Amino acid sequence: MTDTAAIAVHGRTLEVRTIAGRDRDPELPALVFLHEGLGSVSLWRDFPDQVAAATGLRAVVYSRHGHGRSEALAATHGVDYMHREALEVLPALLATLGVTAPLLVGHSDGASIALIHAGAGHAAAGLVLMAPHVFVEDLSIASIARVRTTFETTEMAEKLARHHVDARGTFYRWNDIWLHPDFRQWNIEESLDGIRCPVLVIQGEDDEYGTMAQPAAIAARCAGGVECVALARCGHSPHRDQPEATLAAVSGFVRAVLGRA
Repeated sequence: MTDTAAIAVHGRTLEVRTIAGRDRDPELPALVFLHEGLGSVSLWRDFPDQVAAATGLRAVVYSRHGHGRSEALAATHGVDYMHREALEVLPALLATLGVTAPLLVGHSDGASIALIHAGAGHAAAGLVLMAPHVFVEDLSIASIARVRTTFETTEMAEKLARHHVDARGTFYRWNDIWLHPDFRQWNIEESLDGIRCPVLVIQGEDDEYGTMAQPAAIAARCAGGVECVALARCGHSPHRDQPEATLAAVSGFVRAVLGRA
């Protein structure tokens, strides 16, 4: 059973989808899905449902402000936009939902948000990080510059409009800040030192937005134990490029966190 609702956080509504878990033990953590820079509830497609079904856990999937069917944003992003999400919006949403110590599943920007959140001392049962960023690479900037051209010369805007109330605003807020000169200094490696929960990193070997240097940095500094899975023939979206391998890795990790391996 699933349910989608508009929930007010910091005076603006968020699109939140919940998936009932098969296992109703209230002591079990909830899965909380954190989407990529251009993501939304609908762009996850059925991946959260598959993880919930494979693990028995309930799941929460939400669109950040300015994404999906959540309330639009008028302001542009600052360099600290992921920190604001991780340290202000996400804790408020979890408190509203009564979710404590979740198992965070993040993709790209969402994975970085999960790291910042857990690294600041917020309780987490575990982190699943797909294509995370902890610092800015030349490869990332080059690919983000290319996707801007794609957005402006193809039907990409129309396709994104199927998933976002304000597709152009969603795109340019994300693209503008990543291409801003000030963003080249963005780095969250210090956040890694505060992470004590188990971590799974899934990285595509053909990721056009990041290299294997990202999971290596995470493995070097997180104290809770880090498992890294590198997937061949996989780009920036492991759950779409290699769905079976990704689901197997995620569900296996979750079972280990729950002591069911």
